[in-house]
Amino acid sequence: MTTEADTTILLRGARALLPRGAAERASVLVRGGLIAHIAEGASEPESAAARVIDLEGTTLLPGFVDAHIHGAVGVDVNEADEDALHEVARFLARRGVTAWLPTLVPDAEDAYARAALAVARLMDSQDARPPAARALGLHYEGPFVNSQQCGALRTQFFRAYGGPSDLDALAAVPRDGARHVATVAPEIEGGVELIRELTRRGWVVSVGHTRATVAELERAREAGARHMTHFLNAMSPLHHRAPGPVGWGLVRDDVTVDLIADGVHLDPLALRLVLRCKTPARVALISDSVAPAGLGDGEFRVWGETISVRAGRTSNERGSIAGSVTNLLDAFRLVSALDTTVEDASRMASLNPARLLGVDSTCGTIEEGKRADLVALDGEGRARLTLVGGRVAHEDL
Repeated sequence: MTTEADTTILLRGARALLPRGAAERASVLVRGGLIAHIAEGASEPESAAARVIDLEGTTLLPGFVDAHIHGAVGVDVNEADEDALHEVARFLARRGVTAWLPTLVPDAEDAYARAALAVARLMDSQDARPPAARALGLHYEGPFVNSQQCGALRTQFFRAYGGPSDLDALAAVPRDGARHVATVAPEIEGGVELIRELTRRGWVVSVGHTRATVAELERAREAGARHMTHFLNAMSPLHHRAPGPVGWGLVRDDVTVDLIADGVHLDPLALRLVLRCKTPARVALISDSVAPAGLGDGEFRVWGETISVRAGRTSNERGSIAGSVTNLLDAFRLVSALDTTVEDASRMASLNPARLLGVDSTCGTIEEGKRADLVALDGEGRARLTLVGGRVAHEDL
């Protein structure tokens, strides 16, 4: 029986962003879910493909990878089953996202266990479901973080680290190949030892929700933490006598950062500053979106409290920003408007997060042999076509 993933598709006429540079009027042949052949200025014979899709006037990019997302379209990752998670994945595909890392806020241990099982079930079934962004694993934003930089996180679930048994609370996704990220504040009790143990287990450790000193951050880096969560947000600000996480992150070339480019969390000048210091090679874009994303303005119950959304800004009952209602397509467009090249914006939305999660050998760039995780954008930055593993997950042509 022939499945959709077995179908051969020829994408013809787009400007394709390849690792060596942009290829004008490229032809990309997709076969068996992979990129089988790329040609510039010429087309494969139509007989070689079961379907030919004309993408003239669009730019073909590697699909976006969102490594930090709490939910969308009314679905909260902390509470969702695999069917609800798939609804988020379908929403993401309509916005050019081809892979994502469901992200948890601090919660009870049984909630963590349910979430890990739901993600595992989705990962086991997603190839048999209607095409949508692939779930890659799980991101724990806390609970090992600093209550003085809690942001919208629930401090009643925060904890210190006393030894490996404390990691039993962080349920791993029971599936081979699942990726795991933990956002940790190294200055909490046992923080550096926690980072060392997570790194030993193969988890990606990201510094966030922190007031760490430079000395504490150096110990964290030596223990394995080489990334920073929603840089500039939920961390102590830069001070000329106490540079802290912001100063340290800006100057450490072996540390990468991610940013919420929604026009709310960061002033455009702050974005420019980070890009000037870190360069696009060390920056990943994230959405940090929450359940109301995609639903417009209103009031919503999220994480046990009311979150208001007005003109793209979230606010919880304490007046704090509570995640975003953006997506990586909007973030891509925002940074592209900051005199950032399309190539650099693409790298921050695709290759860099894929590299952070260790999946860049299979996605994140348009190359022969890689997964056909692709998005075609028109001249106004709208997603016209999204392929996930060679399957059409979104089409508006």
